[in-house]
Amino acid sequence: MTISELKRSFLAELTKEYPCEEANSFFGLLTEAYLKMSRLQVALLRDKEVSDSDIAKFNSARERLLKHEPIQHIIGETEFFDLIFQVSKDVLVPRPETEELVQWILDDLQAEPKQIKILDIGTGSGCIAISLAKNLPDAEISAIDISAKALETAKLNAINNKVVINFAESNVLELEKLEQDFNLIVSNPPYVRELEKAQMHPNVLEYEPETALYVKDDDPLVFYRKIAGLAQKALKPGGKLYFEINQYLGLETEKLLQDYGFKTELRKDIYGNFRMLKGVK
Repeated sequence: MTISELKRSFLAELTKEYPCEEANSFFGLLTEAYLKMSRLQVALLRDKEVSDSDIAKFNSARERLLKHEPIQHIIGETEFFDLIFQVSKDVLVPRPETEELVQWILDDLQAEPKQIKILDIGTGSGCIAISLAKNLPDAEISAIDISAKALETAKLNAINNKVVINFAESNVLELEKLEQDFNLIVSNPPYVRELEKAQMHPNVLEYEPETALYVKDDDPLVFYRKIAGLAQKALKPGGKLYFEINQYLGLETEKLLQDYGFKTELRKDIYGNFRMLKGVK
């Protein structure tokens, strides 16, 4: 079977379940992962023969995609902030919106001292902490998560990306205080309400960790309240707190930070949704 024939076969069923552009994107990602070929090479070498073992990999990937398993889980990795991160069912797949949060932090720190202490709460794959460490080599960065399996992934990602992070397993909701002071705290905590589950795509509902996503409808800001209280005590004067937030609760989350004495700035993401919030002590 040639690459051209493989592509035709691969897309035939997928385009019944996914938009054509997305199905083509899946094929491109898989050819890079399985055949080590760029999209340009695939276009130029349409008549190249594909081995039976590689055909089997594509067939398996197609069946998993038809069950709405994330392409990142199938490949085992994803790109975030120009870095490669291992991902699995134990961590959230990093989102483009979170890259905007990282960029906001880096932009704000351009005029700040480079030797600062940063804490990432709920680190997951480690994408925020590691991206910051890669761009702030003089910073001392710590990261916590409730999940031991998530931390295993984050530690592997730190090694692969050649950065040093102080990782620790911890349930932030049970903390009375943070053990040290920080210049900056960042968090992308659980914020999806149960009532919003109906809007979620099956690849999120069925394959991503619930503890990293969902909060109860009657107290959707529980993590923000807890982290704001910890940060109010642990941040140094002028210290900054950054959140990724629920787009439907932007004003409520900003008001919560203001109630803890923070000066705030609320930002929209590239899709025009309230997604990021900064508080300055």
